[in-house]
Amino acid sequence: MSVTEQEPEFLQPLENHTVTQGRDVFFTCIVNHLGSYKVAWIKSDSKAILAIHTHMVAHNSRLSVTHNGHNTWKLHVSNVQMNDSGTYMCQINTDPMRSQMGNLDVKIPPDILDDESPDGGVAPENSSVRLKCKATGTPEPTVMWRREDSRNIVLRHDGGREKQAVRSFDGETLLLNNIQRTDMGAYLCIANNGIPPPVSKRFVVQVQFHPLIKVPNQLVAAPVGSNVDIGCDVEASPKAMNSWFKETGEKLLGSKKYEISEVPINEYSLHMNLKVLNVQKHDFGGYLCSSVNALGKVEGSVRLQELYLAPKTTTIPFPERHDNKSRKKPSPHSKDSKKKRKRIKGDRREDENGSGEDDEEYEPVTTGSWLEPRTVQTIMPSATRSPDLIFHRNVADNSAAVSPSHYCPNCSIRLPLWATAVLVAMKNLLNIRRLIIF
Repeated sequence: MSVTEQEPEFLQPLENHTVTQGRDVFFTCIVNHLGSYKVAWIKSDSKAILAIHTHMVAHNSRLSVTHNGHNTWKLHVSNVQMNDSGTYMCQINTDPMRSQMGNLDVKIPPDILDDESPDGGVAPENSSVRLKCKATGTPEPTVMWRREDSRNIVLRHDGGREKQAVRSFDGETLLLNNIQRTDMGAYLCIANNGIPPPVSKRFVVQVQFHPLIKVPNQLVAAPVGSNVDIGCDVEASPKAMNSWFKETGEKLLGSKKYEISEVPINEYSLHMNLKVLNVQKHDFGGYLCSSVNALGKVEGSVRLQELYLAPKTTTIPFPERHDNKSRKKPSPHSKDSKKKRKRIKGDRREDENGSGEDDEEYEPVTTGSWLEPRTVQTIMPSATRSPDLIFHRNVADNSAAVSPSHYCPNCSIRLPLWATAVLVAMKNLLNIRRLIIF
């Protein structure tokens, strides 16, 4: 090299890269005044020469170099893998050699190993289930458990006497002690190391137990001709065979008479429903809901009885009845009217109403419905014009009340219906008699 020839120099440092496995990346090396020198690429941790100038030395199809014809060289790494991690060097073969280095950090998203444990567990009630989830990735992922339906995970200790409900549980192994039917369902193992995307695996826990039947309404009433539903709530695992029977032992099937349906509630329970159509007399009686699985059989009973509806009634008002013997009011110019005025002038007495009107002008007796609880007042006129004796009859009450004040003014007693009828007849007779007298 002549005295006037300049030494090669790097214009910028080699960059560092952090990439996710499977991506592509490249390093850029810019050198001025390279002259007759060469640029080489070296993997510094293995001391392996990858390329000299534009010639590839390493036998790796994922590696390549490019040159822009001036001062820029690039090392390309495609489909980056974990073993590509490390330090890369751009070197100039001067004496002494000049170089600069950049680091490649490869991140691997989390992955769950499928062969570590089965996808769930089956156990009888009050036993234990162990779920294990092993995950890999760079950096090392954390593992968290939660329930798919967002319910709490129940951790039991000391034979079930102590329990703790948590939204999530951290760790590769989830141990469910003294497991109950409420613990049934899907559990999610979620692995995350900050490199998207996080991954999860689904574990299904099944708890086996004897069937159980709950009857919400053991007595159901319905009128003849109606449709009625009767039902039972069933809990069973493994899945049970459910049926309806009459108390006579007859098995009921879906037909024009019966509609049978089942509505799931959760992983282990459902509602059995039997609809009886057009209920008749022979449909009343006992019905049995039955549930059978590999662990046992259970039955529940429902009694259907007739509902008697009150008949519809229509109220018909009774017409009022008037005394046919009531006379028309005489003309003020007739002879009877003149005689009556003379009599009133002689006696100088007022009638029962205190209005000074004719004695003969009595209001017709009015009777209402026998069912109407009202009071009928009957006025008894007398020839001596003694204080009026008033009788009150309550049609809804046939009892008679007797007291010492029978004949005192304005005293009241209760009379039976037949006595009231007698008094009305007596009144009519007295009216006729008075007309004859006067």
